[in-house]
Amino acid sequence: MKRQFFNRNTIGEDLTAGLVLGIQSIPDGLANGLLALINPIHGLYGYMMGTFTGALFTSSTFMSVQATSAMALVVASVPQVTAGRDPNTPLFALAILTGLFMLAAGLLKLGSLVRFVPNAVMTGFLNAVAFLIILGQLDDFTGFSSTGPNRLVRTLDLLRNLDQVHLPTLMVGILTIILILTLEKTSLKSLGMVVAIVVASLVVPLLGADRIELVRDIAAIPDSLPRPVLPALAVFPGLMIPALSLTFVGLMQGAGITQSIPEPDGSYADASGDFIGQGMANVFSGLFQGTAVGASLSATALVVGAGARSRLANLSAGVVMAVTIVLFGRFVGAIAMPVLAGLLIVVGFRTLKPHQIRMVWKTGMVQQAVMTLTFLAALLIPLQYAVLLGVALAILLYVFQQSNTVTVKGWEIGPGQYPVESEPPPVVPPRQVTILMAYGSLFYAAAPVFSKQLPEVTAETRHAAVIVILRGQNEVGSTFLKVLTQYADQLHRQQSTLMLAGVEPQVLMQMERTGVLSIIGRHNIFPASEGIGQALLQAVEAAEQWVAGQPEGGAAFSPGTI
Repeated sequence: MKRQFFNRNTIGEDLTAGLVLGIQSIPDGLANGLLALINPIHGLYGYMMGTFTGALFTSSTFMSVQATSAMALVVASVPQVTAGRDPNTPLFALAILTGLFMLAAGLLKLGSLVRFVPNAVMTGFLNAVAFLIILGQLDDFTGFSSTGPNRLVRTLDLLRNLDQVHLPTLMVGILTIILILTLEKTSLKSLGMVVAIVVASLVVPLLGADRIELVRDIAAIPDSLPRPVLPALAVFPGLMIPALSLTFVGLMQGAGITQSIPEPDGSYADASGDFIGQGMANVFSGLFQGTAVGASLSATALVVGAGARSRLANLSAGVVMAVTIVLFGRFVGAIAMPVLAGLLIVVGFRTLKPHQIRMVWKTGMVQQAVMTLTFLAALLIPLQYAVLLGVALAILLYVFQQSNTVTVKGWEIGPGQYPVESEPPPVVPPRQVTILMAYGSLFYAAAPVFSKQLPEVTAETRHAAVIVILRGQNEVGSTFLKVLTQYADQLHRQQSTLMLAGVEPQVLMQMERTGVLSIIGRHNIFPASEGIGQALLQAVEAAEQWVAGQPEGGAAFSPGTI
């Protein structure tokens, strides 16, 4: 679909929506930088470049690409970044590297892979992020500098030293939260957050509290647009793992927007195309001294709710941020730190998803365990590793679920009748044709489960034929092929045979390359054809002829099956 950057009939609505998003993004960008433990201006630069560039390259018309809270916490866990001086080249390199990974994912059309990440992993991760946002602001919110290896320990340290809380700082933080929650219910709506931050910061001089930290006390805030900076190549190798973590988080959040926010014509954008857009936004954010960015559901919902009708809304939001930095950058430093902390605490509580936790908890013990492990890992270890642990848990959960869905059923086919399905016999009956249908994935983890459900081959199993239907199995691993050869060998030792019906071309090629075809016998393989059931009928006819041709002396032959 051709990108339409503006619609002449909706320019006014788009500019209004862009103004709303641009103004609100200024405190959000600064707070995001604070959350990432970097100079807040780099968070704002990331918002500015991400929103503008993302609007040019994403498949989604309304997707707002900004630095999300989850990504900020990953950045905060990278020592090279948080220890960096201005210019913070590791921070910029991290954004560029993240962008390159996202670009690669988009160009390789990996958008469909996000469906393999279970809801339990994302629920545990995102709710842990919400807790970390809240706990991470308590120092700036209370004016007490806690100590400890992680946020949980530092929170306990604060609770043990409540008598050292700076009351004026705490009062400003509480006032900020009250103002945000109150003003958002007025006609100001989303702009109420901006007004709350301005009013709460103006209260600081009135309190006469010189101990209340301001943004300018922790970082220099320029009043000019950033110049491009190209980090040295030597910085990139040490940032591979956090960049992969940021890529995973950003793309997962982006996929949620792609699937939930429709285009103007009612269709849904391409997830891989949105990967490319987020990648370009990160590359430009890093080049222009911004932090890593990703698709923001809250910002996208805000710009759509404010009346956006085309890409012009996000483009104009980026311009609004740029103009604000140039004209009012010197005033940004006057924002009080407990004000930004109060803003982030509100964001943290809104990020909590108790209804999703309840839903996952009611689905079973496996989902409960995965969600809990992901949640605890995100709280206790650096977030960049917790993200990768979540990915590993997702893969293990997928393999576990797929392996446990394998079911073997017995089929009985009478002349001119549909197959009748039942449980397979416990033992392969002699001088009979046994038909087995395998349901589910037959890849490596499922192969042992499949093997245990096969009828046992005993000394009484003589002159029997077993047909396994493989139609629809387009890919099997060497573990499954080994199970087949072992079962064929067991049958052969009892003067019986194994036949395979409905074998797909890819599986047939695997069997030929691995030598399995010669072990089972090419004459015992019946490839899949366009006619449904044709290969099975051919296999049944061949099996019955084979059984009938065996020497007498065993049990009486009864055609047709189990």
